Amino acid sequence: MPRPTNKPQLLEESQKEFEALEKFLLPLTPDQFIQPGTLGEWSVKDVLAHLYEWQQMFFRWYEAGLRGETPAVPAEGYKWNQLPALNQAIYERYRDHALDDVLNSLRASHQKTVALIDVLSENDLFASGLYPWMKQNYLAAYLTANTGSHYRWARTEMRKGLRKK
Repeated sequence: MPRPTNKPQLLEESQKEFEALEKFLLPLTPDQFIQPGTLGEWSVKDVLAHLYEWQQMFFRWYEAGLRGETPAVPAEGYKWNQLPALNQAIYERYRDHALDDVLNSLRASHQKTVALIDVLSENDLFASGLYPWMKQNYLAAYLTANTGSHYRWARTEMRKGLRKK
C-alpha cells in the first residue's frame, strides 16, 4: 500500500488499519492472546505491547522536538541497525503485563496518535526535517510507520503465527 501523501489519507489509513486490527482480535480467546509462539517467542499480547511501545517512543521523540531537544532515536543505547535487540528489550519490559492493560494502553495510544494527526497541519506532517531528530524525514512517515503500516504488519504476523498452532 502506498504511503499517505496528505493528512486525510494518513487519518484514513490509521483508522482503517486499526479497525482491521480490532476486527482480527475480536474472535480470539484469552488463551490465544497469551500463548507464546505467535512471532518467535512472542504472544499476540506481546505483539500488541510492541505496537504500543513504538507509539510511545514516537511521542517521546516528538515531545523532545517540541522542547528543542534531539532525542536518542530509536531509543537510548540503540541504533537503527539494532532493532532486533531493541524489540527484544520491549518484549522483556512488557511480557508480564496483563492482557487488559496492554489492550487498553494500545487503544488509548492509538486515539492519542489520531488526535495528534488531526491537530497537526499538513505542513507539519509533511515538511522534511521539521525537527533535527528527523533528519530529512517527515512526521507523517513516522506516524505511518507507527500506525497503519505497523498495524498491517502485526495482523499479518499474528495471522501466520496463529495458523501454525
